[in-house]
Amino acid sequence: MTAPLLPTIAGPADLRRLSPEQLPRLAQEIREVIIDQVMATGGHLAPNLGVVELTMALHRVFNFEHDRLLFDVGHQCYPHKMLTGRADRLSTLRQTGGMAGFPEPSESPFDLFSVGHAGTGISTAVGMARGDTLNGEGYHSEKNPDGRRTVALIGDASIVNGLAMEGLNNAGTLNRQMLIVLNDNGMSISKPQGGFAKALDRVRMDGRYLDAKLRAKRMADAIPGGESLVRWYHKIGEVAKDLVAEDSWFADFGLLTVGPVDGHDLPKLESVLREVAKADRPIVLHVHTVKGKGFEHAEGNATKFHSPPAFKVKGCSVETASKGRAFTAAFSDALASTMAQDDRVVACTAAMPDGTGLTRILEEYPDRAWDVGICESHAMDMMAGLAKTGFRPFFAVYSTFLQRAFDQAFQEVSLQGLAVRLCLDRAGLVGGDGAVHHGFCDISLLRTLPNAAILAPIDEPSLKAAVAWMAGYDDGLSAVRYPRGTVTERDLGPCPAFELGRSRPLLTPEDPVAAIISYGTSGLDALEAAEALAAEGMTVEVHDGRFAAPVDLHLLEDLAHRELPVITVEDHGLPGGFGAAVAEAASDAGLPLRLRRLGIPDQWIPCGSQSDQKKMAGIDAEAIVNLVTQEILSP
Repeated sequence: MTAPLLPTIAGPADLRRLSPEQLPRLAQEIREVIIDQVMATGGHLAPNLGVVELTMALHRVFNFEHDRLLFDVGHQCYPHKMLTGRADRLSTLRQTGGMAGFPEPSESPFDLFSVGHAGTGISTAVGMARGDTLNGEGYHSEKNPDGRRTVALIGDASIVNGLAMEGLNNAGTLNRQMLIVLNDNGMSISKPQGGFAKALDRVRMDGRYLDAKLRAKRMADAIPGGESLVRWYHKIGEVAKDLVAEDSWFADFGLLTVGPVDGHDLPKLESVLREVAKADRPIVLHVHTVKGKGFEHAEGNATKFHSPPAFKVKGCSVETASKGRAFTAAFSDALASTMAQDDRVVACTAAMPDGTGLTRILEEYPDRAWDVGICESHAMDMMAGLAKTGFRPFFAVYSTFLQRAFDQAFQEVSLQGLAVRLCLDRAGLVGGDGAVHHGFCDISLLRTLPNAAILAPIDEPSLKAAVAWMAGYDDGLSAVRYPRGTVTERDLGPCPAFELGRSRPLLTPEDPVAAIISYGTSGLDALEAAEALAAEGMTVEVHDGRFAAPVDLHLLEDLAHRELPVITVEDHGLPGGFGAAVAEAASDAGLPLRLRRLGIPDQWIPCGSQSDQKKMAGIDAEAIVNLVTQEILSP
């Protein structure tokens, strides 16, 4: 039996020592290890399976201990991590104290940025390329052949993001080497949207070969100093003639385009990469890959296997452990019900129909729901336009991606007095994806906007009630935030309708020693803490705050009048969060409130389980009990 190759790869230097004949076997081993790991712990599967050969080729041609590799999004970094000395840590993937599922500089010098949002890679690569040139370290084929090269790896869905377009526009002004590898798999998380995605579809289906000399002439006409490109095209000769190349849309950015190249053909990939690495001009290399390559279930359904939970393969089927009903599914049903009752309600998502629960909405209401691709800023402005024309728009987006559209929420929504409704999935601590995806600043951002209403449900009935209330709120922007995870099965009694700025009592015992005002699902931890305190002979009130803007001033007046110590608890950052809103409201009203706040501290919380992250953040039931017993009740 042939000994496995992967254990012999301690770094890219070992990869470069392998013969071409050994590489397919290594690619297969990498895929097998990734599949086994994601089956056990969950993680990004299809994106990583699709870039195995591409990652191997990049590390064989470039020396990224010296050269620069910038990932866009970064959810395709598992092969990169395995080839840069971290294969033995893959078993800790996305776990507490383990290896991050995205590039992480604290793990390795091969990871230059912590990334998890689309569209950033090209711009950071341009910055590093400029910095290396200013430091006298930038590559030039004649002046500095030992200098640093720069490579940015970006997907076909990410490249239509506005920031990516800005990066492309600036990359074309570089007077030095820079390689942008466009990984075109015809997918984002779901099917890419928009005109550029259709253009790439046409390229993949077009088998015509373009004359290399003619393309060089067009580029020479388009770019100052382009005559050198003609010489470069002659230099690479047959390599260029073997490439299927689209009419260069990128030429308008001043970028030479090569491709598409089969992203699973290692000899061809290496050959092309070695040639384009010598160029002193920015180049886009269009690489066509298959998302989920090597795992038939992922190849057949790349959306489902983009980032699956742990699963098992039984025959021809795949089974995942049932964890209960997700907040995302509960929101989907609530929105569908609202759309059925009011034909003015419209909805959109930014490339996340599955993740935000809009897949069924897009199918049931194709004329009133849209997936705009990875374009959150555009989505917000489009919703503003719909609101201006009399519709009631809902924009479903992850909390962490809302940040990318805050300017539009400010300028085109709130400033105009328009009622756009934001549905913020994955609010708070998100678990395995870690710091790049935590939704910890949406309250801080949105409550700065006049007339903004910011809601949070504690369970499914209150989520449904929140969506219904938002549909009728026309005085400004509104937002409902809910976590990644399942809705509670705990019976909290009848769910009252939402009223602007009013809380909901959850527990009101006689002679309480303190009051807890929770926000969102942190109310479940507050109730658990109250039960633990009651077992020790101490009773506390628990109130579901419901609104972070405006907060319930009537409740605060009552608590101040009764001189009860107050604790706020939330799954959000302390600066500017729900507790800060309570403190500000009490101060503005002159209320002598004895207040302590629990929330995500001013530090980055790494990957791990959500329960571990809550413990790290000090917002679980134990932390609430400790605060009551050790600080509020101690003399």
